[in-house]
Amino acid sequence: MTEPEIITFGCRLNTYESEVMREHARDTGLSNTVIVNTCAVTSEAERQARQAIRRARRKHPNAQIIVTGCAAQISPDAYAAMPEVDRVLGNTEKLQRSSFEPGDNEPVRVNDIMAARETANHLIEGFDGRARAFIQVQNGCDHRCTFCIIPYGRGNSRSVPIGEISRQVQTLVNGGFHEIVLSGVDITSYGPDLPGQPTLGQMIRRLLAAVPELSRLRLSSLDPAEIDDDLLRLIAEEPRLMPHLHLSLQAGDNLILKRMKRRHSREQAIVFTNTVRRLRPDAVFGADFITGFPTETEAMFANTVKLVEDCGLTYLHVFPYSPRPETPAARMPQVARQESKDRAARLRATGQTALARHLDGEIGGLRSVLIERDGFGRTEYFAPVLVAGAQPGPALPVHITGRDGDKLVGALVQRSAA
Repeated sequence: MTEPEIITFGCRLNTYESEVMREHARDTGLSNTVIVNTCAVTSEAERQARQAIRRARRKHPNAQIIVTGCAAQISPDAYAAMPEVDRVLGNTEKLQRSSFEPGDNEPVRVNDIMAARETANHLIEGFDGRARAFIQVQNGCDHRCTFCIIPYGRGNSRSVPIGEISRQVQTLVNGGFHEIVLSGVDITSYGPDLPGQPTLGQMIRRLLAAVPELSRLRLSSLDPAEIDDDLLRLIAEEPRLMPHLHLSLQAGDNLILKRMKRRHSREQAIVFTNTVRRLRPDAVFGADFITGFPTETEAMFANTVKLVEDCGLTYLHVFPYSPRPETPAARMPQVARQESKDRAARLRATGQTALARHLDGEIGGLRSVLIERDGFGRTEYFAPVLVAGAQPGPALPVHITGRDGDKLVGALVQRSAA
């Protein structure tokens, strides 16, 4: 191996941080190394990470294996005890260039994440093999959902200053990226720790003014309990803010939401989606859901299924509940694992029906498609499109001609000669 191999699990924020580590490794000349950037959101995510570590050792018997990410931050000793692992880095340490410099062979470098007060700013030039780039605008979480261990892997909420965000976006736009995704653990909590306490909407407005060349901006998962008025105005008025919003809903039953310690109700979710559609009628929504949460009955699950219709959701990310040790939910009365999986399959089927209906409604229309790789791209509504002959670059006008499974099919609009 020459350049390190990086194996990334979990969220978009991890994707961003893997690119930061890639640049640090390149700058310090690190070689013959595998870096596993773990996720701790479920026990299954940790199981997959351990499998990847063992596979990496079999594939690269003489390489150095570094394990980092949320699972390593929460349980550093468990990963340090694996015979395949050479070093363990915490979530703060993995973003420090010094962690990858020659001669730093400290086997475990994991500090108290709750002591972190700043979000490190890392300018990166791009993302290998990607048409869009993710940037970190916030890290950590001040909330304590009963199923979630992530605050103990990420620390408390802290925000990146607006000037640093603008500088990062400008660098990426100058490098040829046409779409930027703002990412974080809980981006709707952006700003209270900064001077002047800017909201997420205020930050986005200033960002778009500072980088007029940016053509498309997306947001990662939003909490409907924290949407500010400035963000709603941007949704209504700013065409560069893409009309696809992904919501962190988790359930559609109020008692389950209360037991999850979520801050929104099903009624608030419905009001929010209706409000956005009044402001921007073409908006489409995705959402995260957990099925089989402790104490969930069939009637409670039915409320979640109905929320898909009530909110007009199109893209669903569905996960069967998996008890995470050390969380309050793990001590609650559990739903049978198979029942959780069965409900997840049923909710996914509901989502597939909604998606097919949405995609069929796109046929015959003209869409702006950002090509990610040869012959494949996404519309402004995040719908995947197969476009024969299209090459990566700026968004292109595409006539939607049909649907192939869960993807649209389109044809480039031929521009007439001047």
